Amino acid sequence: MRKTILPALLICLFFTNLQAQSDTIASYTKKTYMVPMRDGIRLFTVVLAPAQSTGSYPFLLERSPYGSDFFPIAEDSAISVNRLGTLRPMAKEGYIFVFQDMRGKFKSEGTFEMTRPLYHLFDKTKTDESTDAYDAIDWLVKSIKNNNGKAGIHGVSYPGYLALDASVDPHPALKASSPQASPADMFLGDDFHHNGAFRLSYGFEYSYLVENDKLSNSDFPFPQYDLYNWYLQLGSLKNVNDKYFKGRLPAWNDFVKHPDYDDYWKRASTLTYIHKPQIPIMHVGGYFDQEDLNGPQLMYNHLEKKDSFNRNFIVLGPWNHGGWGRRKADSLGQISFESNTSAWFQALEKRWFDYWLKGIGDGKFAEANCFRTGSNTWKSYDTWPPKTAEVKKLYATADHKAGFTKPLALTGAVSYVSDPASPVPYRSLPIEATYGEGSRWYTWHVEDQRFVTTRPDVVSFMMDSLTEDITVTGKVTAHLFASTTGTDADFVVKLIDVYPAFDAINKKMSGYQLPVAMEVFRGRFRKSFSSPSPLTPNKPEEFVIDLHDINHTFKKGHHIMIQVQSTWFPVIDRNPQKYVPNIFEAKESDFIKATQTIYCNSKYATYVELPVMKQ
Repeated sequence: MRKTILPALLICLFFTNLQAQSDTIASYTKKTYMVPMRDGIRLFTVVLAPAQSTGSYPFLLERSPYGSDFFPIAEDSAISVNRLGTLRPMAKEGYIFVFQDMRGKFKSEGTFEMTRPLYHLFDKTKTDESTDAYDAIDWLVKSIKNNNGKAGIHGVSYPGYLALDASVDPHPALKASSPQASPADMFLGDDFHHNGAFRLSYGFEYSYLVENDKLSNSDFPFPQYDLYNWYLQLGSLKNVNDKYFKGRLPAWNDFVKHPDYDDYWKRASTLTYIHKPQIPIMHVGGYFDQEDLNGPQLMYNHLEKKDSFNRNFIVLGPWNHGGWGRRKADSLGQISFESNTSAWFQALEKRWFDYWLKGIGDGKFAEANCFRTGSNTWKSYDTWPPKTAEVKKLYATADHKAGFTKPLALTGAVSYVSDPASPVPYRSLPIEATYGEGSRWYTWHVEDQRFVTTRPDVVSFMMDSLTEDITVTGKVTAHLFASTTGTDADFVVKLIDVYPAFDAINKKMSGYQLPVAMEVFRGRFRKSFSSPSPLTPNKPEEFVIDLHDINHTFKKGHHIMIQVQSTWFPVIDRNPQKYVPNIFEAKESDFIKATQTIYCNSKYATYVELPVMKQ
């Protein structure tokens, strides 16, 4: 949920110079309002409506904590459709675009609460993001002229989360929603935690970003550029409030008070209160989303269980966080996708809202539109994941190889020493501030993993060169049999596409190690996210780790690699490796070295489940 998203699809809103063409609507007029909510709080709202038009148009709403008054034009001034960037395809045919500061942010009144629970579900007198969206739409339909009585809502990241909230007890005029890169559960697998492991650098910098100042997005004033050592020297997480935040930031205080999956996190989870789609919903996610990869997949699968009226759809592409709204999205880092995936998505989104809000088109949408990386093609599916895939087990072996045959030996294991004083960086140094100058935060999910392969605390298991293409489509799950000499441990598992050692056509991709799936798991939560328990030293246990959905072709001549490590710093905080009730309150003396053992034998066979499609 990052600041640079701004309202959805507006990355290049003003400064995109497009050649003027003959459009049905030539310009839009800006007006601002303070829209009243049911409790008297007023929310700042920007409305862009077609200028000099007598037609009727639907609303397309976006609600945001990042500031909505980003149009550098005066009240009642007009802006050309040619300056509306990625909104232009819809704008030229007529929409009323609405941007609103959420409660307690920027020019809106009230108090901001991070991922505010839907209080109205338990107390009808309470307000929340669902009731605020309802009241905003109600006011718009009654107050803005030339509307057709229909509204849609969309947004990327936090605005996507707000779009999802709006679909709960929706206003009758709200006909469709598209939550994009929306978090679903902040403890299980989105912005702040992944499988209980705290996302340190992101949690620290994002909480400061949105809560330090109501009227601005604040960057923490780091005294240095490379933050690897800064976070390491920070020491125990208890030093954050002692040295810097001083208890001022409610979100950070909640991190400290709620180290396990308790009622606080469950109330904030959209999984708790959204059980079926009440309106058509198109979830959008990226395979390389560095912030909310899990949310769209998790929420789509959750709602699909009760989608009896076919209102639940998903789009997955080769994108980082919100990447479908930036330029051509034809590449990410060094990885080329060979087509303009942004234009492809924008055409789909227009068709989606045109149908539900204007009645244009036949309404035939694929259940799932999912880009296939590796072969770089779009695929449509009647179900997601497709039921035609055959699950195969890719086993790790004690000689650092991988294959589809289970090890027969009764013994076999690989060990490494994990040292919290020298954690594995999650990307190559320097570690820039998340949203700072020159930050590579946006591309680290596709970074060449060769920067860690020589470390003794990272172990790899690689298949022989493939003799034919292998396409993996659907959920990838790691089954890690491991033990530790400590009483707690983190395990990071990666599935990597290793390119041929020499590529005569594209030499810079020779030997490239592309992570196509990766995730962390905090060992204490292996039995329950709500009731953690220490590990027994040297006892082999199974850790089942969801590596999420992918759609990737490993090409002939490539290798498939499994990689395991126990630190991923500073995107993940350091596990002391000695069990303590609350890691946020760990002492420096609690941090210890530990030997981790990955078992690769017939009794304890470590493997990754791959849903393989028939060629």
